[in-house]
Amino acid sequence: MLKAIIFDLDGVICSTDEYHYLAWKKMADALGVPFDREINNRLRGVSRMDSLNIILEKYTGEPLSGERKQQLAAMKNDAYRALLANMGPKDLTPEVRATLDALRASGLKLAIGSSSKNTPYILERIGLKDYFDALSDGNNITRSKPDPEVFLKAAEYLGEEPEVCLVVEDAISGVQAGHAGGFRVACVGDAAKAKAGDFNMSAFSELPEIVKGLR
Repeated sequence: MLKAIIFDLDGVICSTDEYHYLAWKKMADALGVPFDREINNRLRGVSRMDSLNIILEKYTGEPLSGERKQQLAAMKNDAYRALLANMGPKDLTPEVRATLDALRASGLKLAIGSSSKNTPYILERIGLKDYFDALSDGNNITRSKPDPEVFLKAAEYLGEEPEVCLVVEDAISGVQAGHAGGFRVACVGDAAKAKAGDFNMSAFSELPEIVKGLR
């Protein structure tokens, strides 16, 4: 019986893809590294440092120390945080809000499972600061997706086992993480188009119907 749903944040609850792209682009340009939207798409669901290492695949300059890599990641995050200040309740669509409210009203526990360390700030900006029963994000994990750690911790915080939780994802790496942790996964976006999940949705609002079949 389904008892809880664990949502990825970016691309599922809201979208910050463009902000990520602009911030990484600013950092890459400063370093003289080629960066485009195709590379940016590889970063979805990936931690900040792992994302930096993907970008540095095209770096041809002097070797970078660990300290310098940390500085570059901080440069990106500073630019990203500045852009996130533009977010507000308008970035939470009526469809997502209505669906979340319906799921909560049905008695399900709701959690976030995101690799982003900016998750609390984003939730605050879009008006969901205290909405979820548990929050697992980049601040409490050591391994990013496709490792299942972020979802396993979310289930732990909820006090539930993976088999009674449903993960909602939009990235292939997130689907892989969910399955690796023993979760069923419902997908939107690119992952749904690739038919990667146990349930593949064309719209977020289809979620309550999927849930009904699992309860």
